[in-house]
Amino acid sequence: MAEGLDFEELVACYYEPLYQFAFSLSRDEADACDLTQQTFCIWAAKGHQLRDITKVKTWLFTTLHREFLAGRRKQTRFPHFDLEYMAGELPVVSPATVNRLDSAQVLEALARLDEIYQAPVALFYLQDCSYNEIAEVLDVPLGTVKSRLTRGLGRLHQLLTGDTASAQTQPPPS
Repeated sequence: MAEGLDFEELVACYYEPLYQFAFSLSRDEADACDLTQQTFCIWAAKGHQLRDITKVKTWLFTTLHREFLAGRRKQTRFPHFDLEYMAGELPVVSPATVNRLDSAQVLEALARLDEIYQAPVALFYLQDCSYNEIAEVLDVPLGTVKSRLTRGLGRLHQLLTGDTASAQTQPPPS
């Protein structure tokens, strides 16, 4: 067990090399600090489970690397975009419509979507699945997932806003 290790001594001994490793991975000072701190937080919570205290250094570096990879996966799956640059991509919904909507109405409209659109929209927005995960779950190509999401969201928007103009431009289900 690693209970014999003093936390402060561990930090004093490994903070700098862990930070340098984190900086080499992230190339960002703040991210490197966060990764290093997160590694020590995980150690504080789980370090007692380490049976061989000679492997502390390996455990810390492995944990930091795993946290870095988890963060990258999250960034890939949920990329950050500044709203000012993406404003043109957002659907136009009047404030009056937004004020009328609640989650029950959205779920009801989702239930009224064609089944081929309902599943991808629900998986993407309610279950936070990636396109690839949706394609795997539904056993359809990635392009089909993207087109069904686009069409499903258009149909959902139509159902929620009563916009019949978009209904005429919607292609038939694929």
